[in-house]
Amino acid sequence: MEPSEEDPITPLDEDECWALLRSAEVGRLAVSVRGEPDIFPVNYVVDGRSVVFRTAEGAKLLELTINSRVAFEADGWDERFAWSVVIKGAARRVEREVEILRADTLPLRPWTATLKYNYVRIEPGEVTGRRLLRGEEPERYPV
Repeated sequence: MEPSEEDPITPLDEDECWALLRSAEVGRLAVSVRGEPDIFPVNYVVDGRSVVFRTAEGAKLLELTINSRVAFEADGWDERFAWSVVIKGAARRVEREVEILRADTLPLRPWTATLKYNYVRIEPGEVTGRRLLRGEEPERYPV
């Protein structure tokens, strides 16, 4: 069901969420370490019903080893609608050779000229999304 002026925000079912995630390339990875939130933009691909991204050694990978619970969000828009999908789940570094070889076949390339040897897979616990009708804000203080 599409949003309307009467109901400008509609929930997406899980299949719609995955289809929209497949249509985007960039998302945001939200982590929490020792109670402090952090967020990282990542380019990603959908592999089945999980999200995979590459990363170099550093803060992002370290934070995932301390606390694997993450949120991942991607969104998009056109002239009429916008959408947002959020995954809450567990992120783990891909370490088994067979998994790394499979990940190497995914269409995932870094956007920056840096070497990124580490694959991370986000396994979802919960997938939610919504589609929004874009438009002007209604009059806040009617006369």
